[in-house]
Amino acid sequence: MTTTQDIYVLNKRLKLRHSAAGFKTSMDSILLAAACPVVTGEKILDMGCGVGGAGLCVLARVAGVDLTGVEIQKDHADLAEYNAAAHNFAEQTDFITMDIRDYREEKAFHHVICNPPYLEAEKHLRSPSDEKATAMGHGDNKMTVKDWIDTAHFCLKSKGSLTMIHRADHLDKIIIGLGKRFGALEIFPFWPRQGEQASRVIVRAYKDRYSSMKMHAGLALHGEKDNRNYTAQTEKILRDGERLF
Repeated sequence: MTTTQDIYVLNKRLKLRHSAAGFKTSMDSILLAAACPVVTGEKILDMGCGVGGAGLCVLARVAGVDLTGVEIQKDHADLAEYNAAAHNFAEQTDFITMDIRDYREEKAFHHVICNPPYLEAEKHLRSPSDEKATAMGHGDNKMTVKDWIDTAHFCLKSKGSLTMIHRADHLDKIIIGLGKRFGALEIFPFWPRQGEQASRVIVRAYKDRYSSMKMHAGLALHGEKDNRNYTAQTEKILRDGERLF
């Protein structure tokens, strides 16, 4: 039997049940949700949805949105269903247990969001937890960020958006994976503190659009050195559910 625990996000607007041994919904999931440009009446796909953290944060922020989540670990997908039902989102959601490389719903979605594994399997120690290892990218050392982009491209409607959060030092791989299939590229960096090297980026790109790239000013997550508190702007996103950009 899977041992679970609950965490709260968005100033306790959402209570999300997790596997105690699995990967937890993090700040990255909330930032990703805040960057999705979805509006009422549209459909989104959350690839590698875990227990539904990012997708359900989108639904909590924007009313009247339909969410499909694809997750390779069945117990995580089952928890995503539980979390959706607990917040009266069951009729708006569908969670599927499947490898994202095998998921194909052609031109079905207005938006795709994803938080691909950050670690390359052959370069980092594997977590002793199988669930966490899979979430971190150690389940299959042949999967690349391009696999995620390929599925997103197939599933997106023309002019639809792909929004991804990833390590800043993987930005080159993301841009190469996007190729000429996506345009209107927007990059939003995150710094642990002002003046420090960016640790994360959000990349947003649109299928079949070809306008120039935009580099946003970005966001410092914390205040001065040795201050663990979030900046006021970060608090508005993490607690109040404000849109990122």
